[in-house]
Amino acid sequence: MAEPIIKVEDVWFQYSPEVVALKEINLEIHSGEILALIGQNGGGKTTLAKHFNGLLKPTKGRVLVAGMDTKETPTHKIVAKVGYVFQNPAHQIFMSTVYEEVAYGPRNLELSEEEVDRRVKEALKVVGLEGTEEMHPYDLDYGKRKLLTVASVLSMNPEVFVLDEPTTGQDHVGRRVLSDLCIKLNKEGKTVVVITHDMRFVARTAKRVVLMAEGRILKDGPVEEVLYDYETLRKAFIRPPQVVELNLKVGKFPEKFLTVDEAAEMIRGILKSR
Repeated sequence: MAEPIIKVEDVWFQYSPEVVALKEINLEIHSGEILALIGQNGGGKTTLAKHFNGLLKPTKGRVLVAGMDTKETPTHKIVAKVGYVFQNPAHQIFMSTVYEEVAYGPRNLELSEEEVDRRVKEALKVVGLEGTEEMHPYDLDYGKRKLLTVASVLSMNPEVFVLDEPTTGQDHVGRRVLSDLCIKLNKEGKTVVVITHDMRFVARTAKRVVLMAEGRILKDGPVEEVLYDYETLRKAFIRPPQVVELNLKVGKFPEKFLTVDEAAEMIRGILKSR
């Protein structure tokens, strides 16, 4: 098997002597994976993800990104590999127009203006923000500002995308756009890491789930395995999607399902066979 794109080895992280945010974390993420980090608030998800692009450095242990030790490698080299979409768009947006916001990253890569323009237009099209190029970012509603930050990272074309609570402030359409985008990026060979409390989004989008609580990894496995482990989820104060809870409570379906669409298809199949 190829070397992981991100490798976390016995990582501990302290914000202060009294606050230990990560404890003995070991994790490998391979190129082309689509992974969800889930768990209780304050469980360490965002702290761990910020180690993936060098925003934070381990107190103990090490993190390797494409073989580069984040403690020894300039952060700009790590950021070129791992794009990070912050939970709060205000932490990321700073230009005066939508176009300039998305163009900022590619210009720092010293690309031609023609290539910058192509990337900006493509990124805005993908997230559904065509026609907003000359708007001020703060004239967009919160959900669209979140999509703008996604477009800004898309235009950089990193190998790894980290999205922190991407569905916050999104309506059903926005959540579907983001889910489809993650799946599309994954099909193109990109690695996608999503930090979220949105279990319906996880069920529809992720292939692998890492469950965290109190700075530790409680469970790491395929999405179906983790979302059906009700007792372990409960330790992290997480409830599975409602259709999963239905299956767990009824317990008479021939197979497990994760989404309403999957449940409906199975029920139709059962009815047709009668």
